[in-house]
Amino acid sequence: MPKFIGLIGYPLEHSLSPYFQQVALEHYQFDIRYEKWETSPKGLGLVVAKIKEAQNLGANVTVPYKEAVLPLLDELDGQAMLIGAVNTIVKRGNRLIGFNTDAYGFIEALCKEGHFEPEGKGVVILGAGGAARAVSFALVQRKISSLTIINRTFERAKALADSLKGYMAETELGTAVTTLPWQNLSSSEAFDHCQLIVNCTTIGTKYTSQEGQSSLSSEVIPRGILVYDLVYNPWPTPLLQMARKAGANILGGLAMLVYQGAASFRLWTGREAPVDIMLNKAKEISHLKM
Repeated sequence: MPKFIGLIGYPLEHSLSPYFQQVALEHYQFDIRYEKWETSPKGLGLVVAKIKEAQNLGANVTVPYKEAVLPLLDELDGQAMLIGAVNTIVKRGNRLIGFNTDAYGFIEALCKEGHFEPEGKGVVILGAGGAARAVSFALVQRKISSLTIINRTFERAKALADSLKGYMAETELGTAVTTLPWQNLSSSEAFDHCQLIVNCTTIGTKYTSQEGQSSLSSEVIPRGILVYDLVYNPWPTPLLQMARKAGANILGGLAMLVYQGAASFRLWTGREAPVDIMLNKAKEISHLKM
């Protein structure tokens, strides 16, 4: 009998994870199916509870449930607890354990695909949700010099900044963390001292109400910096088109998606993920869907 791994989120039409995860499972000839489990907010608790059924091994968690899923789990890995967001659930015995592989995937893609060393750099992050939490903690751990968080709901940005400051007080890391209101996106002054902008929002995602939108205009993006959009469908996103126009370097979210997925694969199967096969499949399918 086959086993199952699911992707929990809403909506899921844009997702590429089932394609590259399935090809990785087939590489090892596992009798495991990776499925989309599109879930309404009311159904989240029931879907997570069903992971404990015998045929299921675990799940990935994507927008908008990376924080909402925390109280539904039996245990959190240390990094997931620190970040306050989960993107991977692993069943061990009758317990569901939450992990965060987004932070790892983000840094792997930034360094390997973006050729960017974060230490000592200034960064502006757009968003303060689950992905932004993973990205922020990963960057602080890599000793960036400054981090500015800009989010539609200013209180969420401040809450993330407070979490980061508390963590740094315990670890003696020295990143200067500030927050700005969303309106500041229209001012180039918000980006005067940064070398990296990371979009952690869903703005610009295909098949959503935000398709075709960009959070930034080309006029405010500094020339020569790196703009990293975690949105991977379409390619290039509206934001990355603006960044190109401004003379910035660009990095899409596809590599991060695959690297975080590879880390999830290792947690579920205990095997080393075939990253090249996964990345090639993701690129192939992304060209067909975009």
